[in-house]
Amino acid sequence: MSLSIRNRIPGTVTAVSAGEVMAAVTTRLVGGQEITAAVTREAVEELDLAAGSPVRVLAKSTEIALAIGPVSGLSIRNRIPGTVVSVATGAAMATVKVAVDGGELTAAVTKDAVEDLGLAEGVAVTALVKSTEVSLGTD
Repeated sequence: MSLSIRNRIPGTVTAVSAGEVMAAVTTRLVGGQEITAAVTREAVEELDLAAGSPVRVLAKSTEIALAIGPVSGLSIRNRIPGTVVSVATGAAMATVKVAVDGGELTAAVTKDAVEDLGLAEGVAVTALVKSTEVSLGTD
């Protein structure tokens, strides 16, 4: 299956905390960062997810937010530090590619956000993604 999702980083499941309907699956990415995905319990069972399972962490570029400076006071726990490697700006939107340990993430943000945050090559950022917006895939 081919996917339009460009953010695909390999990792290994480190923990699965299953509830009645949903589960929190923690994955260590190849760069060492941890990211949590909130998925259905059914998905955990169908994908046979358990500690040690190899997975790909997937997130749409429209679900990646970027921050500069310290990040606090947010419920978003998936915070991945990186450095902007490129910015492609259109009339209203922009794509920002961010190098992170073990790979690269692409964020789709507004042109105004690029200007307001001063996003440019070399700028340190934190990529933020809600656990409910993270998907997991197996090969």
